[in-house]
Amino acid sequence: MQPSSVDVDFDAMSNLDYSADTLLAEEAMYGPFFGSLGVTAAMIFTAAGSAYGTAKSGTGIASMAVARPDLVMKAIIPVVMAGIVAIYGLVVAVIVSGKLAPGGKEYTINMGFSQFAGGLVCGLCGLGAGYAIGIAGESGVRALSQQPRYFVGMILILIFAEVLGLYGMIVALIMGAT
Repeated sequence: MQPSSVDVDFDAMSNLDYSADTLLAEEAMYGPFFGSLGVTAAMIFTAAGSAYGTAKSGTGIASMAVARPDLVMKAIIPVVMAGIVAIYGLVVAVIVSGKLAPGGKEYTINMGFSQFAGGLVCGLCGLGAGYAIGIAGESGVRALSQQPRYFVGMILILIFAEVLGLYGMIVALIMGAT
């Protein structure tokens, strides 16, 4: 029988700590990847929601302005509110990216997962808010051209749509603060 070319010291291996906490929470080098995904998700989805809300409301404003050009400045509010949704994503992305660090004991995999989940929460809430602002904004400005007293009702509807993005940002900041 030939001797093995690999000599393994089983006594030395028995002293190593292979607990799940050590391997996953402290030494995972891929933790920052998930934190970076959170930054990306926060920006991409809120920007997509904001773009949709701006485009949808903008088409309503354009069609409304033909008949009532005097109401264009009042009707611009849904576009402004859609833009604010992207700012929520930007705030979360900047804060989370400021907390990114090389993987290891300073930046655990749990931090990366938490920041990824926070970015998704902010991004998807912003996407939904942007869609809601776009649809409600388009219908609202068209109704505003028919009946100017509808302005306050349109603003209230838009505020309820906008606050969905704000809730996402708040939850994301809490989750990313680990």
